[in-house]
This record gives sequence, C-alpha cells and structure tokens, in this order.
Amino acid sequence: MPGETRRNCHGWAIYLALGLTCAGGAARAGGGPENVFLVVNSTSGGSIAVANAYVRLRRIAPINVFMIPWEGSSEAVSIGAFRDQILTPILKTIDARRLSTQIDQIVYSTDFPWRVDFKDELPPQIAAKDQYPSGSLTGMTMLYANVIAGNYGYLDVASNHYYRPIDGDGVPVTTFGFRNWYGWGRLGELYEAGGTRYLLSTMLGVSMGRGNSIREIIAYLDSAATADGSRPAGTVYLVQNGDVRSTTRSNAFPGVARELTKLGVGCEIVTGTLPVRKRDVIGVTTGVADFDWSASGSTILPGAICENLTSYGGIFTASSFQTPLSVFLRAGAAGSSGTVTEPFALQPKFPHPGIHVHYARGASLAEAFYQSIQAPYQILVVGDPLCQPWARIPDVEVVSVPDMKALTAGQSLSGEVLLEPRAVATGPAAVDRFEVFVDGIRLAQYGSGERFPLDTRLLADGYHDLRVVAIESSPVETQGRVVLPITTSNHGRELVLSVDPNPVDLRGNVRIAAIGRGVDTITVFASGRVIGRISGPDGEVEVPAAKLGLGTVTLMAIGRDGAGPTQAVNAIPITVEVRSGQ
Repeated sequence: MPGETRRNCHGWAIYLALGLTCAGGAARAGGGPENVFLVVNSTSGGSIAVANAYVRLRRIAPINVFMIPWEGSSEAVSIGAFRDQILTPILKTIDARRLSTQIDQIVYSTDFPWRVDFKDELPPQIAAKDQYPSGSLTGMTMLYANVIAGNYGYLDVASNHYYRPIDGDGVPVTTFGFRNWYGWGRLGELYEAGGTRYLLSTMLGVSMGRGNSIREIIAYLDSAATADGSRPAGTVYLVQNGDVRSTTRSNAFPGVARELTKLGVGCEIVTGTLPVRKRDVIGVTTGVADFDWSASGSTILPGAICENLTSYGGIFTASSFQTPLSVFLRAGAAGSSGTVTEPFALQPKFPHPGIHVHYARGASLAEAFYQSIQAPYQILVVGDPLCQPWARIPDVEVVSVPDMKALTAGQSLSGEVLLEPRAVATGPAAVDRFEVFVDGIRLAQYGSGERFPLDTRLLADGYHDLRVVAIESSPVETQGRVVLPITTSNHGRELVLSVDPNPVDLRGNVRIAAIGRGVDTITVFASGRVIGRISGPDGEVEVPAAKLGLGTVTLMAIGRDGAGPTQAVNAIPITVEVRSGQ
C-alpha cells in the first residue's frame, strides 16, 4: 500500500545517509526484541533489576528501553494520571526515537500500577451502571487509542478486533502475527490500511503484595527464554468442573483438544481443579476460586501458559482473596493472566481455551493471549511476551559480497560494503523477506535474494549493533535473527571505555573512564538513559551502582566533535555485573 510504504520510510534522511533503501511494500508482522518497547520505573531497584535481566535474556537494544521516574502507587492510578504520566510519555518517546514503525509491544517491568481507575471519565449514565470502573495496566495500554482520545470504547465486550474468530467446534479459525500498523475489522479482518489499531502489552512481573519476588520474576523469565523453538514434549491440561468459572468456557475443550492433537501437541481434558501428579504441564486452562498448586504434585515445563478464570486473579493487595496469577508464575509458567476487578463470568473478558492453539501454531505468548481475549480492558497479562515454544525459527546469516564470507561478531568494516542476508527455514514456510536494523533502528526491508549496500563512511566510527531479521511467509510470520556487533573505521576517531570495579557491589560506586581521540565531549549511557558526561577527549564519571541496578548492565559511550553522525565515535560497550552484598 502506498501509505504503508511512506510510514515505513519515516525518517527518510537516515535511510539516505546509510545508503540503504526502503523496499517497496510494507514491513510485516512477527515479533522479536526489536519490536518491544521496555518501560522501567527508574525509582525502583526491583524494576531496574528485572529490566536488566530481560534486556540480557532477549538482547533488547538500549534504544528500546525507556526509564520513567514513577513515584506513584504500584497498585492503582487514575486514568488521567495514567494517560498524562505514563502512556503519553511512552508514545511520545517511541516517536521521538524514530521507532514508531517498528514497536508492536509496550512491556512494563515491575513497580507500575496494575489497575487503572476510570470512573471520573465515564458519563454519569454509564458510571451509574458500572459497579467496578477499573481496567488493567496492560489492557488499557493495548487499547491506547481509546485512552488517548478520552472515550470509553474500551468497555465494549468486543473491543479487541485482533481477537481471532472461533469456528463451530470452538477452535480459532486463523492465527496471525501482529504489527502495530495492521488494522483490524470488527469481524477480525486484517487490513493494511484502515481498521482499528492496537499495541500489545504485558507486565514482566508484579512484585508487590501477593505478587512474585524479584528473584522469582527473573527465574521464570530465564526459564521462558530457554523454551523458544523447543517444541516441548508436554501436555496441555483443560480442567473442567461444575463451577461457573469452568463451565463458562469448557464447551470449547473438545474441539481445542482435537486441534492440539492435530498439531502434535499433547492435550488432556481432566476433571477437578488442577492436573494432578502430572510432570509434563505445558499449558493449563482451569476455573476455580482457590487452588494449591504445590499440593497438586504437578510440574510446569518452561514456556507454559497457565491461567485460571476467577474474579480476583489479577489483584495483588495482601487483603484480597482467591488465588492470584502469581502462583502459576512462581511454579515456572512463562505467562498467566487475571482480572484486576470483578469482571463477572463473561467469556470475552478471559482467554478463550483456543489460546493454546495459537501458541501451538507458533504465536508468541503476547500474540496468543491477545488473539484469544475479546475484551482485554480488565485483564492483566503477566510474563514473557516473546516466549514462543512452538515457533519454527529461521537460521540467519549475513555474507559480504563478492567474497561471500559470513560476517562475524566483532568484525571491522570500512568504506562501502555490499551484504546479502540468507536464511534457512526450519518449518514448512519459506523466508520471504529480511529487515535490517542498525543500532536498534529499522532501516530497510529486502526480499529473499536481495542484497543491501552499507556505506560505513556515513556512520560514526566505532561500535554498531547490526541486526538482520528473517521473516517467514506464513500468517504467523515467525522471525529469526542474527545480531552482529561490528566496528567501523573511516574518520580517525577512537573511544575506549573502562570500568572499575567490575563486578561492583550494589552499595558501592562504579568509576567509568573514557579515553578518546578526535572528540571534545563524551556521553555515557546505560539502559537507554544518560548516566554521565565528560568534557574533553578523556575523563571519568562515578555512578552509584544502585542507579545501574542488580544484574548485568551494558555501559555505552559516544564521543563527539560535532552534531552529525560522521562526527561521532561509539565505544565498544562494557558489561558490568552489579551484585548484592547481602
């Protein structure tokens, strides 16, 4: 579509400067770290620690990390404050960083309010009928267009047109990958122009009250990352009983079980509240007010989606009741969900059992959740949005022309080079296109077999993050990628970083020294924010380790003697380990 081509060429000056072209036709869906915007509470050590772990596990570029100094409640926020202090700054920053054509998901670390109260913005006649006028952080972010516009369309029980229609057997008719510029019709039609647009949203974890500890959150994120493409030999358990929490959706169990079996995924329909003494749980759909997972004797495998239909599964205040979603995550699930206020037993407000079918077809965890929920405004989705156990991930490499040798990590480039991306599909669908990213920004798209020129003389000297993402041609549009740290040398500038001590105690300071040539200012970054500035070609900054947060943190620096990209040099990043002295 012509309009889509213009959107993909947003920031055209960068395309021209790098000698790249914006390929005809629109970029398409999939899902990977380049499409995630990670939002972190800079006032919370726990939020930073979880983000540090996720950046490491998923290789998220620094430009995709955004620090917000949120000092409000970690439980609830008014819709006005949510819009003005959280959502609008996120959207403006995405646009300012020239990421608007590539960000498909807004992912929150811990210590943000999980409930958004909107009573004050409802018309009196609606407010009088709504006994529980609240939504979830993730649901209201997904429905960002309504929130920004100040209308209450998020209350529609069919507000999410990305939800996939269900056939007569209770099975999703289709499974699609997601891209933010895709538009969706009321019957689930996919439009490349027009329709309703969304942003997927999840929280990595909730650490207050009945939530998970920071250690638990990092553990289940770590486990989830190991599951990608593993096609686990586990079983999805669909648990039925006489409770309305179960009967609301158990009629779809037989069809879902048959479809999973066709896809080669084990599935059992069992009676009770939980699967009992099962060692291969890769998915659970149940419905019960309270349960004791440890007493079930069952084991959750890495990558599992486990969820329970009950009213208060997404409420984390200590005084609440009914088992919270955090219990599944503590036991090793990659993701779960729960409502943050009384939703009543309405199927559209909870994941349809077909969520497991979407997942088994190769969708990511976030895509599986949002394709199965018609009315997401009250439901909080927590876990690793990028987890995709059944994806058939392409193998990718980049070769230089004409010698046809594969580029390797750390390789030095100068002048103009011609590169050719290659991929080997691991599933039945072929790879039909590639996206090229430099330093986190998507620069161009190419078809299979096409080559792309990279004029390194128009880049800053020093370090760059070159990524080539292969996208296969199925409706799920699974991605594979190669991430290549490279260096360029054309303008005679150099910059070297060093840190001391490394590792560093959380209660101490880290000294960051920089020595440059051909520069007169140096800026030091960590996790997408400036942490220090140096005037002159060399110097040192000292930063409290607590500002970096626990875990491994990548420090970067840019030296400049002017404003243009060729008047800069990037230091090779250094990874610092921040340890707790306790």
